Amino acid sequence: MTRRTVKASDHEGKPTPARGRKVARNIAIGEFKGVAAEIMKKAKASGLLNEKGSRITGRVSKVLVEQAKRRTGITENTQLIEFALASLALEDNFAEAFKSVKGAVDPDIELGF
Repeated sequence: MTRRTVKASDHEGKPTPARGRKVARNIAIGEFKGVAAEIMKKAKASGLLNEKGSRITGRVSKVLVEQAKRRTGITENTQLIEFALASLALEDNFAEAFKSVKGAVDPDIELGF
């Protein structure tokens, strides 16, 4: 198998920065809609989107990607990955917290309804 090196470039054909170099981010939240926009706003406010210094590659099911794009309204793969990671990073763990207090309320308490 022959390997060849391909120089990465952005959508305008300009070379991208060297691998591992951190790049300041200007996230256009307007590119996202609905819940995705809210999650990305929270991710940006939390500092999760300040710099781009990591790269992810992998193969996933085409059907999975298409369904995720339909459900989110996101059309670009990079934005889809960024949204998915932000969703995980901002997870509030409500389900686990809810389960942990199971049985903590006195069963004889009067709730008023």
